[in-house]
Amino acid sequence: MTRHKVWDPLLRLFHWTLVLSFTANALIVDHESDAHLWFGYTIIALLIFRVLWGLIGPRYARFSSFPPSAHGALEQASDMVAGRVKTHLGHTPLGALMIYNLIVTLSVIALSGWLMTTDMFWGVEWPDELHQIAVDWAEFSVVLHIAAVLFESRRTRVNLPRAMVTGYKEVP
Repeated sequence: MTRHKVWDPLLRLFHWTLVLSFTANALIVDHESDAHLWFGYTIIALLIFRVLWGLIGPRYARFSSFPPSAHGALEQASDMVAGRVKTHLGHTPLGALMIYNLIVTLSVIALSGWLMTTDMFWGVEWPDELHQIAVDWAEFSVVLHIAAVLFESRRTRVNLPRAMVTGYKEVP
C-alpha cells in the first residue's frame, strides 16, 4: 500500500460539517424551528466556501481536478461491471458527478428555503414544493453516495471513509 495526502483539512472540515448540518436539518430538528434556519444558513456558507475552494484550493479540492465527464463516468461504470480497478487519487468520475449533483441540489434547497422566508414568497406554494422535491432528491443522493463509497471501498480496497477523516488515501 502507498499512502497519498489527498484531502486537505479544510475540505474534510467542510465535508463533515455539511454531513452534520444536512443530517440535523433532514432528520433531527423541527422544520419550523430557528435551528432549521441556522443549519440552512450554515449549509449556504459551506456551499459558498466549497465553490471558492474549488477554484483556489489545493489540487484535489479544485474543480479542475475532477471535471464532469460523461465519458469518464461511463468508463468507470464499465470498469465496475468488468471487474477492472483503476486507482483515482482524487475524485472518481462518478464521484465527481455526485459532488456536482449535491452542490446544485443543496443550492436549490438553500435558495428555495430562503425564498420561503421572504415577504414576496410568503405563503406561495412553489418554493415549498421545490424545496421538498430537492430535499427528497438530496436524501436519495446522499444514500446513493454512501452506498457507492462503501461499494467502491470494498471493490478497490481503498478505505474511502478513513481517507475523508485522515486526509490520506492508502492505495494498493
